[in-house]
Amino acid sequence: MDQTMECHFVRSPRSVRLARALFAVQAREWKLPDDAVDTALLLLSELMTNACRHARVPAGREVWMRAEWADDRLRVEVLDANRDLPVPRDAAPDDEAGRGLAIVAALATDWGAYPRGCGIGKVVWFELQAETLGGPTVW
Repeated sequence: MDQTMECHFVRSPRSVRLARALFAVQAREWKLPDDAVDTALLLLSELMTNACRHARVPAGREVWMRAEWADDRLRVEVLDANRDLPVPRDAAPDDEAGRGLAIVAALATDWGAYPRGCGIGKVVWFELQAETLGGPTVW
């Protein structure tokens, strides 16, 4: 059975922590394995942080988070009102930032971004599958 959740947040650093907490509760209800939850929480943090920190949008715009668990796949999406698609950076060893999307690319089964159909903003997403986590093929 497919399972989904969706939450809307104000664009604030506190929303990153709240999104993590709400997802963690939902993941326990879905009975996802701990390693999948840990990876998803890290990647969700990266996408939410980017949406809250870097998306230059008018005041009052929200950041949305959606998660879907179906079969052996977890898909998490973060939506914001900025149209600029994210581009991974090549961070130097002494840089204090700029590694978020590289972390997402390294740990996710797949990830990407696309403009929202409504013409406002974008969706940045990642997917995790059981076999990429070293677990059984079905969670």
